[in-house]
Amino acid sequence: MKKGTPLVETEDAGLITRAYNLGLKLVPNLPHVLTVEELEYWEQHLGELKDAAISGFSIGETTLVKPTERFALLVDLGVITVPAGYMHGMCLSTFHKNNRKKFCGYNDNITDKNFPHPSRILKPGDKLRVRAYQQIVSGTTTSEERMAFLEKQKGNVYTGAQGASLVFEQKRNQLPKGKWYISFDEAENLWEDSGGYHRVPRVLAFSDGAFEFDLGYLEPDWYDGHAFLSFSDSK
Repeated sequence: MKKGTPLVETEDAGLITRAYNLGLKLVPNLPHVLTVEELEYWEQHLGELKDAAISGFSIGETTLVKPTERFALLVDLGVITVPAGYMHGMCLSTFHKNNRKKFCGYNDNITDKNFPHPSRILKPGDKLRVRAYQQIVSGTTTSEERMAFLEKQKGNVYTGAQGASLVFEQKRNQLPKGKWYISFDEAENLWEDSGGYHRVPRVLAFSDGAFEFDLGYLEPDWYDGHAFLSFSDSK
């Protein structure tokens, strides 16, 4: 029996059972596309299965199943400009003072002290292209999946709470309602609460037109109602 033979052609129920035991049973027509060689590979690389599900279970130049795109553009918000007089060390306290009454809810942990160093520290005059993406598959997706998607976008930068605040100030009327808009950053740049969770800034745009500035959690999964912001340098 050749290793390159699809499992269905081997007529070996044991091999097919081994494949299903890997948790690959959600892959369409698995026995028709998975070979013995590939089965043995994934059995020896269990830790890679999550990434493999995203990439389409490819080994080298062989792709077993085309990957399902998980995210798509929701809205292109155009360019935001960091205003003159913007001071990074106190921008969130200034934002709170100027905008608190515009929100129906505001998490008081969104402070300059808790979020002092986003990956990209903004300066007056910086221009950033902002887009919002949404999940287009059922179920949930992880922060890791979403951030991996963002990092594929040309010129991607993480601006954290500071970027989210500017989106509210300059683009809130363009945000489709009924969505949460998450502004991701690396874990080490996020505030860690007393429970050990890294908190992610997000702007909630409710269907009735109200807004909330809140903190989600980096670790748990996200649903399709949770959109996310993409920032990139605008030339």
